[in-house]
Amino acid sequence: MAKENKTFMERVRSASTKQWVKFALVMLLILGFLVWSGAWWLLLLIPFAVDIYITKYVPWGGWKKSENPLLKWLADWVDAIVFALVAVYIVNLYIFQNYKIPSPSLEKTLRVGDFLFVSKMSYGPRCPMTPLSFPLAQHTLPILNIKSYIDKPQWEYKRLKGFGDVQRGDIVVFNFPAGDTVALKAQNSDYYTLTHAFGRDEVWRNKRKFGDIVVRPVDRRENYVKRCVGLPGDSLQIIDGVVYTNGVPEKEIPGLQANYLVETQSAISPKTFEKLGIRKDDRFLLNDVMNVREYGYGDSLGSVPFVYRLPLTKEALAEMKKLSIVRSIQDEPDLFSGETFPLNMQKNWTRDDFGPIYIPKMGATVSLDLNNLPLYEQIIRNYEGNELKVENGQIYINGAVANSYTFKMDYYWMMGDNRHNSADSRFWGYVPEDHIVGKPIFIWLSLDEDKSFPSNIRWSRMFTKVHAD
Repeated sequence: MAKENKTFMERVRSASTKQWVKFALVMLLILGFLVWSGAWWLLLLIPFAVDIYITKYVPWGGWKKSENPLLKWLADWVDAIVFALVAVYIVNLYIFQNYKIPSPSLEKTLRVGDFLFVSKMSYGPRCPMTPLSFPLAQHTLPILNIKSYIDKPQWEYKRLKGFGDVQRGDIVVFNFPAGDTVALKAQNSDYYTLTHAFGRDEVWRNKRKFGDIVVRPVDRRENYVKRCVGLPGDSLQIIDGVVYTNGVPEKEIPGLQANYLVETQSAISPKTFEKLGIRKDDRFLLNDVMNVREYGYGDSLGSVPFVYRLPLTKEALAEMKKLSIVRSIQDEPDLFSGETFPLNMQKNWTRDDFGPIYIPKMGATVSLDLNNLPLYEQIIRNYEGNELKVENGQIYINGAVANSYTFKMDYYWMMGDNRHNSADSRFWGYVPEDHIVGKPIFIWLSLDEDKSFPSNIRWSRMFTKVHAD
């Protein structure tokens, strides 16, 4: 009997063991993912699976029987490419993604040029919030320089079950919270810092300097990687560079760095810099940008010393002090630091003396007044989607007078280990839970940008586990 003339039950009975095994494996995957994600629409895939593997009413692989070699070749390639894109999209969304360390904010734990395997299962993967996007492109397609996603539809935040929660001390990849609005020609500073410095009207009007202003969904914002130093519900304060959570100082972090001004009587050699582990981009000679004598450097004979601004670990600082050419070493003054979070609050906080602040926890309620409103303004308006305004000295949320606020999400406080070379929560605030992407697990490739191939490959770092401690 011809296959086309068989009834449904006849097709089912004539299916081979191989067909049933394939069908069973696919069904296990579909049903397992359905239970994990709660996406009941996946049940719609079952009839397609039945026909693809068992009944075969539709000739899904009909091109394989084509006598036209060109058509068969093209169809094979299209099939392979579509399958690969779908597989990459699913893996990238739910299991892991690659991430390259672009800046030295976590030196020496993670180094510029490290390529990371970032697990989304560690904290539970987010369901897609901007589902129509090109795999492996965060927000812009390379070469074409156009958006890699379509704004609509936008799905509500939902996180699937993972292996655990963010812990204090974890290194975490997350979407940059202040990256919700971006000035395309001035992306080194976040939009809120730009409007604070230049005024909103100037930033929007001066296209030559700032470019177009774009708004990005949560999951399309830049990926950042920092260390979590504060959890939801914590009280946090920084005193003389030391982070205190709930009154307890943080544990010592190996490789923690701070900036120092190093005065020398002659230039520091490249070999010495390399021995101390100081990258080329971090070897900043202040003589190139200022007259150091005006800042008290030099002697009565008129000699002009070399003055460097350098990030140093505790060990590198000790070695630097031993160098015979070193005249003096002092902590980098706060004038090298930018204004801290929140930008529109009267305070005397610096990057090394900050707070105290409360890190919001879902369900917790805080009293609101005009003094502390700047701490929570972004949360209320931008992250949790409320209408917020102040009129005649009174706070209104969604049109109602508000003297308190109850948080809808958990928040985290993220900082870099390179404490004076890190754009982190001290400058732009809290990280909402819906911005959390995943946890770096291991380094699969590491390239030293100060060297050329093949000596630039850091073989000792390849396939090593990321140790947060």
